[in-house]
Formats: sequence, structure tokens, C-alpha cells
Amino acid sequence: MREALIVWGGWAGHEPEQGAHIIRDMLTEDGFSVRLATETKAFADPAIHSLSLIVPIYTMSKIEKEEAKNLAAAVESGVGLAGYHGGMADAFRDNVDYQFMVGGQWVAHPGNVIDYRVDITRPDDPVMQGLSGFPYRSEQYYMHVDPSNEVLATTTFSGEHAWWIDGAVMPVVWKRQHGKGRVFYSSLGHVSTEFEVPEMRTILRRGMNWAAR
Repeated sequence: MREALIVWGGWAGHEPEQGAHIIRDMLTEDGFSVRLATETKAFADPAIHSLSLIVPIYTMSKIEKEEAKNLAAAVESGVGLAGYHGGMADAFRDNVDYQFMVGGQWVAHPGNVIDYRVDITRPDDPVMQGLSGFPYRSEQYYMHVDPSNEVLATTTFSGEHAWWIDGAVMPVVWKRQHGKGRVFYSSLGHVSTEFEVPEMRTILRRGMNWAAR
């Protein structure tokens, strides 16, 4: 049986506990044995090297150097890493090794919660199979991203809330390799009610399964 670890905490505005429970249920339905932890020291446990998947849901906060080092080593050895929104790509802002592994870092969401569109760029990819572009209401993440990411979906900024980024095309969903490990990220999911959007839920679910070894 594949084993997954969800580590949740950090800023409460992203509803990490609710998200962790939703993802736990999704992964359990998909045949995983799932364990939840609420402290970053879980990343320092040597046992994480035997896992199939790690899901961080830990907006902002801090990670100790040895915790980050062990997490990166686990992923480099083949453990999958997957997550969403700020829980994965706005976690541990002062740790560049973590950001290097994730493939991006949030920097802004002009207008806060707004209506925007998600465009599928790789409809041939199994994660996106059968999906078309869709309207979405949430924070539209403006990010610093790694050019080596394999981008599966994007969004285009209108410039309404920051005129100088009018027309900027930003990755929303990507996958990548980090050593032998697969890394998956979706910027969708500001609050837990967004899991009710079928496309958001499907993309994340498929992405987590893809990342898991």
C-alpha cells in the first residue's frame, strides 16, 4: 500500500486543517495509507524516505535547516511531493532550497479574490485529460516560477488591479522532477470550499497520484 504524509499548519486563513482532512479522504479513497502531522519536525524524520508521497499545507511559517535538508533528500531519492496554493508555494519563504524543490514561490495576488480564467495548456497530459479551460474565483496567484517546470495550465492577468502586468501569462499548474522525485503543484485552493469546484479537485487529485511513487 502506498503511504502518504500530510503536514499541515501555518497561517490559518488558508484553512490548512480543513484542507488536510479533505486531502486525507481523497488519498484514502485512492488506496493510500495516510498520516497527518502538525509540526515541521515531521520533515526531519528519517522514516519519510520510505513514503510514497508528502503533501505540505503550511503557508508562511519557518522550517529548520535540518528539516528542509531531510525533506529535499527524501524527494531527491524518489518520494513524491504535491500540494496547492500557499500551503506549498508560499511556505517557508526564507528557505530557498525548499523553493528550488517546489519550482515556484507566490509573490502577489492583485485584487485579492477575483474572477479569472484557467487555461489548459497540456490537454494531452493524463492530469488534464478530458478537461477544458474554466472560469474560477479565488486569488489569482502571481508567482516567481522555475523555467524547467512542465506547465499544464496557465492564467492571464487583465491588468485591472495592476496595469503593468496586463497580458502576463502565469503558470497555474505544473509538474517537475527534483532528483528522482516527482513534484506537482496547483495554485488553486485559497479556501477549502474551492474543493467543491470539480476541475480544481480533479487536477489536484490526479496530480497527487502522479507524484506518488
